[in-house]
Amino acid sequence: MSGLHCRGCGAPLTRTVVDLGLSPLANAYVPADAAGRGERVHPLRAYLCEACFLVQLEEFETPEAIFSDYAYFSGFSAGWLAHAERYARAMQARLGLTARSKVVEVASNDGYLLQYFVAAGIPVLGVEPAANVARAAVDRGVPTEVAFFGQRTAARLKAAGHEADLIAANNVLAHVPDLHGFLTGFRTLLKPDGVATFEFPHLLRMIAERQFDTIYHEHFSYLSLGVVADLAARSGLRVFDVEEWPTHGGSLRVFACHAAAAHPASPAVARVLADERAAGLFDASGYDAFAEAVIDIKCETLTFLATARREGKTVLGYGAAAKGNTFLNYCGIGPELVGAVADRSPHKQGMLLPGSRIPIVSPEALLARRPDYVLILPWNLRDEVMEQMAAIRAWGGRFVTAIPRLSVT
Repeated sequence: MSGLHCRGCGAPLTRTVVDLGLSPLANAYVPADAAGRGERVHPLRAYLCEACFLVQLEEFETPEAIFSDYAYFSGFSAGWLAHAERYARAMQARLGLTARSKVVEVASNDGYLLQYFVAAGIPVLGVEPAANVARAAVDRGVPTEVAFFGQRTAARLKAAGHEADLIAANNVLAHVPDLHGFLTGFRTLLKPDGVATFEFPHLLRMIAERQFDTIYHEHFSYLSLGVVADLAARSGLRVFDVEEWPTHGGSLRVFACHAAAAHPASPAVARVLADERAAGLFDASGYDAFAEAVIDIKCETLTFLATARREGKTVLGYGAAAKGNTFLNYCGIGPELVGAVADRSPHKQGMLLPGSRIPIVSPEALLARRPDYVLILPWNLRDEVMEQMAAIRAWGGRFVTAIPRLSVT
């Protein structure tokens, strides 16, 4: 792999964490009338930088190609909406936000988060590159700029009067190939005592709990607190606090400010950094067992599905999520083993999953087929899905998750 270099520090990349084979873009859903056409696929291989310990993918598609028209709408997950509402209340209290404040969200999607600040009378601005998703935010009453965020966009927004007391960036840092330019934009747009928060799935949880399906081309990087703190420092920001959240299988919410701002450092930062060191995240050998664990999951799942088919049992899936597409394509699962996948988003219903070509149906259509098993692909929403689809219990149906190990409930 000569020629590949770390997007964080520039060092050569030579160590593979896991190789998931060839896969299409995880959110490149296929129209039903294009079922017979081919798809572009790329290697899905995660590398470890042995200099700064950033886990990352090679960049095959630009963010413009991936995110300018996007199929993911945050507002269809009740659990995620509840998380967003809690965040809005917490930030209002912590930062004393008022009608004279300004909250900006980067990658604001369909307005799922900023709507709660709007309801509290706090001025907001969303920055969202996908025009189709931004329209949904505007319809919610959330002012939204259609743009990719970075230093240039931040300077333009600052000049337009959008300097921010709070900038939120939920599950976007991993989607950015130019990490330094992106983070410098936060330094530009933040007020002198402003705060930026970054939420992202924690690399520690991904490795410890075998969450390989969070790896897909739209996620360029897989992040630890130690790496994010270093990247922030290089961009003129200082990480001063961190919170651990159960979202997305275990996430961090990192608080950052200008390097010279007065926000005191929390002991939580040192504690999480110590946890990361103890887990081996800053030692190449700490990643050695991950690839074998991924193979074990594939074997367990295929054995279960093959047995169910031989016994005449029906298995359908739930959740047309990107992580599910990584999982299905790596395992080689198609409609002969999982006949359909249900999803609440009408934007996905009637489409086919990329790679596997499994049809996407409504939850009601899934229930009408009375499956013996429902394979929950977004395992992080397991409890929410089991509650929504509890009707399958009426005929003895059961729920299945495959990560961190096969579980039938």
